[in-house]
Amino acid sequence: MSTLRDLLAEGEAVPTEGWDFSWFTGRATEERPSWGYAGLLAERTAKASAVLDIQTGGGEVLASVPTVPSMVAATESWAPNLEIARRNLAPLGATVVQVEDTADLPFPDGHFDLVVSRHPVVTRWDEVHRVLRPGGTYLSQQVGAGSVRELTDCLMGPRAVAADTPRDPFTTRSGSSTVDAAARAEAAGLEVVDLRQEALRMEFHDIAAVVLFLRKVIWTVPGFTVDAYRERLSELHGFIERHGPFVAYSQRYLIEARRG
Repeated sequence: MSTLRDLLAEGEAVPTEGWDFSWFTGRATEERPSWGYAGLLAERTAKASAVLDIQTGGGEVLASVPTVPSMVAATESWAPNLEIARRNLAPLGATVVQVEDTADLPFPDGHFDLVVSRHPVVTRWDEVHRVLRPGGTYLSQQVGAGSVRELTDCLMGPRAVAADTPRDPFTTRSGSSTVDAAARAEAAGLEVVDLRQEALRMEFHDIAAVVLFLRKVIWTVPGFTVDAYRERLSELHGFIERHGPFVAYSQRYLIEARRG
């Protein structure tokens, strides 16, 4: 059986680039939303003429769809992900550009009939509206308020759920409420046509999985390092060994909006 030291070292050593979570197989699980984002994405890209994937990560989700239009573009802010995204999306003929999460999109007005984003850090609803053609659609699966708060509270102590609400009336951040997201989308001139939310069970079967998750999903415990949280990680390791997997719940919502 691996020791605590071995597991912590393993969790620290796994690369964090991209959004490939296959390493977690057998070590952590997460329920998937009932709406099936990848399937919805595939349906919409098959009918689109120009698609933009905002904050694509490593491009893994968009690369999985079977049919895409001739015009495909994607943005990503984190430099280590750029080459991964370009490699994954090259078979689609996609243009991948580096764009900061809060920046204006470097595309002309009305350039796309489909804009998509899975788990964006920031949503600029005004920019989504601007680059969409009249009648175009924005489809996004986002992280809801209080996601994985059980793990946050375990390491940082209990705290109130509070979304980071920007002053900009057309911007939302990861962890926003569905009410806030819908209100800001509509303030930017979009019509919200679908809005769903689910709490999804997660299980962490060893402390290495916890460490890697916190290194990849950095907003769960801001500023996380193994050294800074070694004592709490040791306590959580003991809990998992005695009682089985640590259970938390991710909050996810689907929002689809249309430009009139």
